[in-house]
Amino acid sequence: MRIPATAFALCAIFLLCCMHASGTVMITEICPDTWLKGEADEFFVIGGGSMDGVLVTDGEGSVRFPAGTRATVPLTCAAQGTAYHDVHGRWPDFEWYDSSPGVPDLVRTGQFALGNAGDTVTVLVRGTEIQSVGWPDDVVCREGQVHVYEDGMWDRRPYFIGQSRFAPATYTGATVTAFASPDCSREVLTETLASADTSLLINVYEFTDADIAAAAANAAAGGATVRVLLEGGPVGGIPEGEDGIAWLLTGAGAEVLTMATTDEAHARYRYDHAKYVVADGETVLVTTENFGASGFPPAGTAGNRGWGVVVTHPGVADYFTTVFVDDAGGPDAAPFPGSPPGDADGGGDGSVSRTPEFGPATFTGATVTPVLAPDTAGLIPAMIEGAQVSVDIEQAYISDWSDGRENPYLAAAVAAAGRGVPVRIILDSYWFNVEGEDDNDEMAAAINARAAAEGLPLEARLARTTDDDIVKVHTKGVIVDGEEVLVSSINWNEHSPSFNREAGVIIRHPGVGAYFTAVFEDDWEDAAGTPFTGTADADDRTLRILAAAGMLACLACYYAWRQRR
Repeated sequence: MRIPATAFALCAIFLLCCMHASGTVMITEICPDTWLKGEADEFFVIGGGSMDGVLVTDGEGSVRFPAGTRATVPLTCAAQGTAYHDVHGRWPDFEWYDSSPGVPDLVRTGQFALGNAGDTVTVLVRGTEIQSVGWPDDVVCREGQVHVYEDGMWDRRPYFIGQSRFAPATYTGATVTAFASPDCSREVLTETLASADTSLLINVYEFTDADIAAAAANAAAGGATVRVLLEGGPVGGIPEGEDGIAWLLTGAGAEVLTMATTDEAHARYRYDHAKYVVADGETVLVTTENFGASGFPPAGTAGNRGWGVVVTHPGVADYFTTVFVDDAGGPDAAPFPGSPPGDADGGGDGSVSRTPEFGPATFTGATVTPVLAPDTAGLIPAMIEGAQVSVDIEQAYISDWSDGRENPYLAAAVAAAGRGVPVRIILDSYWFNVEGEDDNDEMAAAINARAAAEGLPLEARLARTTDDDIVKVHTKGVIVDGEEVLVSSINWNEHSPSFNREAGVIIRHPGVGAYFTAVFEDDWEDAAGTPFTGTADADDRTLRILAAAGMLACLACYYAWRQRR
């Protein structure tokens, strides 16, 4: 007798429904070492269907679920529901120590606790081990870190309590204005701020320029809703002048917040190092520079080499608005009223005799992908891995990861060179990036030595920096195949992409690529020869002048030689 196909399918479905999906029961998140003293808010997240017969144990105690529990969505299980709620602002699904009447209790046996220094948690289904995660074997335990299992591995990115998990998104048909500092950055920034009619969102690490602040204050006085988020504990402390900037902005009706550890919450990110503006929910300015005179110098004055773009696209603006609202709405974001103005930036770092080389340029039909750290910083090495023709990198600095691990961003560039793709790297030569024993000059030498040893089309140069031109290289930019450009705040060290809030964009457009390639080429040619650096010491300054003269002579010979070729 032949069984009809429909009956066979129904039987198969019935059998699948009756089977215990033990292979899918899994812990997907676990947080043993929280910011809260005593770890009453420690938790794990588990999913996989029926929880009947599921036991979670650390070898000294165990917890199991009430009969009939189903994890149709992942279930959050905390030590104490009240403590978890105080930290996260929401209740867990279960608790294993009774602290809140509204949260169901797990059935606990013994002293179940997630040890900070080391422990192992095992998931058993009807006595069969399904999963085991231990630290420090499987994950490296850090205070405040939530260990996340995804794509078959633990901790693809370090994720700390309260941090966001924004997914990559790509938008087409954007209009992009490219600009460069010190040449034309201030005019683009102030015009963007002044253009706001309804709203202005500003997230920047440091804000010290009074004239830039005045443009934002005028927007607030004109009726626009202006919100500003600053880093509350930057390296070296709140910079001189920022108190007055906050005072000016709040006096005009703007809301000024700082992100830092407060009495209510631990800071979600090591630093809020992002640098972007959202105007009227339509336009996003993303830059590598802080809002000071060095990053955005007045026209004709010296300053940092920095990159920036203004993206006009409602989708991109909505993306960054969502990020801003998430960051500014956290318990670690507190009002910063500031104090009456003292000294603030108002001029450039050099003389007014500098002639700008690059003006802003606008292009239509661009494709834009936002890049956030720590959320989607992995898009950067992936971008380099896709290179077919060329990779140009201009960075403030590049350093190896801790314990001597290779920087994955640099590793992607070296791998591209290994495929035969020419790679050029410019690093800053300002004194604080070359005076140490393991900084940019050593990194450039190591890159070039490796290129020579392995025969790679790879070269690193130190930028030419002077007090009356490019004072220092502060950009964090990449150009792939001449048409894909990264503009971001992400430095190439371990902390920036892993622990900071950073922001950037990858722009795909041949015109934008050509613009930043021209900026790069100018810096690359200037970087030929031996760079000199600046210090505050008079004797060192004399050496710098002599070195500059020697360098100019070398460059003159070099260019004369090029003309004869």
